[in-house]
Amino acid sequence: MKKSILLFFLIFSPFVSAQRFDILSGDLKNLKDISEYKVTFDYSNLVVNGFDSEEAYLKDKMGKRDHIEGKAEKFKENWYSDRENKYEPKFINYFNNKFENKEVKVAKNIDAKYTMNVKTTWIYPGYVLGKVEPAKLSAIITVFETENPKNVLVKIKFEKLIGLAYELNSDQGYRIAGAYEKLAKNFTIQLKRFL
Repeated sequence: MKKSILLFFLIFSPFVSAQRFDILSGDLKNLKDISEYKVTFDYSNLVVNGFDSEEAYLKDKMGKRDHIEGKAEKFKENWYSDRENKYEPKFINYFNNKFENKEVKVAKNIDAKYTMNVKTTWIYPGYVLGKVEPAKLSAIITVFETENPKNVLVKIKFEKLIGLAYELNSDQGYRIAGAYEKLAKNFTIQLKRFL
């Protein structure tokens, strides 16, 4: 009997940990008949693992690079530009590709009845130093009526999602982008349950 219980946990615990989420308000059933969303991204007040704020993280990382001309500023520039150039496209493409028949899609610059806001709350950038540590991400996805943002259909929080393995890259932006793909993957898994 003990062996059966142990085997159950060994098989199913990775799946459970990979699906860490909490519905903060609303219900995923409310999204059943929606076929397109305008997607927006919010990075305000995000925290980087090990630091009190994003600003403290940037100050630390830039301070370690300011002995090489231009390297500190380039790090900061990439930190912000990676959002639009790497994180957001990875989330959008992965989300849309999970719906092979295009029954649901997200896009940034469209007029849609509903908006999906992806608010990043916490980032662990990972690293490549002798071994590779993938990036991790916590975020809140809120779906609301575009013309009436107070009408929230669902608000769901995902905690410490581990970036997809093939993004174990020396480029920090791509490592973090892999975590946005994982966010899209986990959200579409839940969404598909109600389609």
